[in-house]
Amino acid sequence: MEALQPSDRVALFTTSGQREQDFTDDRGKLAEALQGIIPRPLAGPMSSSCPEISFFEADLIVNKHDDQALAAATQDALECAYQNDPRMQQAAANLAQSTAYQVLPLGEASNEAAFRRMEEVVRRMTVLPGQRTIVLVSPGFFTTFATRETTEVVDRATRANVVINTIDARGLYAGTPGGDISKPFTGSVLTAGIRSLHTVAEQFGQSDVMAELADGTGGSFFHNRNDLGEGMRQFAAAPEFSYVLGFSPQNLKFDGSFHTLKVTLGTKEKYALQARRGYFAPQAKTDPAESARKDIEEAIFSQEELRDLPIELQTQFFKKTEEDASVAVLTRVDLKGLRFRKADGRNQNNLTIATAIFDENGNFVTGNEKVVEMKLRDTTLERLSRPGIMVKSSFDVKPGTYMVRLVVRDSEAELLGARTSGLKIPF
Repeated sequence: MEALQPSDRVALFTTSGQREQDFTDDRGKLAEALQGIIPRPLAGPMSSSCPEISFFEADLIVNKHDDQALAAATQDALECAYQNDPRMQQAAANLAQSTAYQVLPLGEASNEAAFRRMEEVVRRMTVLPGQRTIVLVSPGFFTTFATRETTEVVDRATRANVVINTIDARGLYAGTPGGDISKPFTGSVLTAGIRSLHTVAEQFGQSDVMAELADGTGGSFFHNRNDLGEGMRQFAAAPEFSYVLGFSPQNLKFDGSFHTLKVTLGTKEKYALQARRGYFAPQAKTDPAESARKDIEEAIFSQEELRDLPIELQTQFFKKTEEDASVAVLTRVDLKGLRFRKADGRNQNNLTIATAIFDENGNFVTGNEKVVEMKLRDTTLERLSRPGIMVKSSFDVKPGTYMVRLVVRDSEAELLGARTSGLKIPF
């Protein structure tokens, strides 16, 4: 807490959604929220005690077809369910495999919930002013090879200029061959060796996602240290140096495959360099309507001024009562900057105009979306080319401080224009 500046606002979010604190500069509220946090698993036990299969082992059996992992689980099932009766070998194998198929989606659902929560926090941060930094404190979690959520979170955070720092809550630790010593060992003594290898591999692999989130967004990964308070103090500040590099891959196949990235320096100086490790190709061509929706959604929750479309934003308000006000958002679009499609003797193009109002803490208050269909004769287009077109949207709000965000997208060239304006309605 002592590293925070008077102008800083901090919020506390949890994957469970419990014991949270919205953005505030009240250090007392933050301390109280932190002290109230307790571990809450997103899902129940990964499997019954017979045989006990971890998410890591389920991935080995189902996705990687690891015969050794299946053999170990089969032996455990033979002992715990069939008293080591050799005649039940096939039944034990079936039980082990069916258990793995039950465990895998539970682990993936838990991971998906965590990533979805992170994406919500990133989206919330994009509309806030100033330097935006997320500190993720977690013991880490294992992800399957098919997991794409990490890349999606990194993509969204990078586009929004949100830095993600990560802290391994386990501190300084060593892989424990027997697993969690607070829990009794339930496996077979015949498979203890291979199960120990799985446990150690899973423990060390849990940090990979944490490192990727930090490396891909310009943040830092604080791990193998017990002074977690020092990590929090370091991450309260923005990174010293950060650069955003971009490229457009050519001849990209829509197969969902993972592509590695390698960033190197062209100089001989021995600088430390961290960057994202790769990205997933799209699995299919995006539907045009879905692509338009995503473009507008990402722009509305951003602060970036987009000038591909020439637009202007004006706001007006009047107080209806002491506790109620009406806000008018006026959008002017310069038609000279639009590309029209000629059809049936008309100049055609559609404009999607999205307006959102956020409070001073970045909370979405209200908004709407309008579609303006233009089928203009040449004379009408010429007449409107100088003044442009004006679209008005009205909203009812309470007195307070707001941020108005306007996004306009055209259907022909698929260009975007975006503006932001502050608004203060006195009490």
